[in-house]
Amino acid sequence: MSLKAAVLGLAFLAGPALAQEEAVAEAVQSYMDFATYEQGIILPQQIDADVFAAATFIDTRDAEQFAAGHIAGAQNIEWREVPARLGELPETGMVIFYCNTGSLSAQATFAARLLGHENVVVLQSGYTGWQDTAAYKP
Repeated sequence: MSLKAAVLGLAFLAGPALAQEEAVAEAVQSYMDFATYEQGIILPQQIDADVFAAATFIDTRDAEQFAAGHIAGAQNIEWREVPARLGELPETGMVIFYCNTGSLSAQATFAARLLGHENVVVLQSGYTGWQDTAAYKP
């Protein structure tokens, strides 16, 4: 096989992957261009009895941390598993992701929103913030 044929073959194989990467980059940029600072977050102080009753809580920590304590009624989906388990999330109503402080759940929220779940928000300050300042705790 000639060098030219090998290069053409690699270019042919790389073409779809490159196009996919460009599409993902465009989707990320599009989301970030239109996202406001408040979009995609909820503060513990905003979780009153009505919000609590209407929302679905997803604890994105590992199973051991979830077992040690979590928001009542929460489902455990570790943050890394969120893209693979999107089908388990309700398509309507507010879905609140949280971890201990909000950093890992923010990554899960970003991924879920990019994959089409616009009803997903992150609990800013996480479980710790919820314990300290939530407007409502059952």
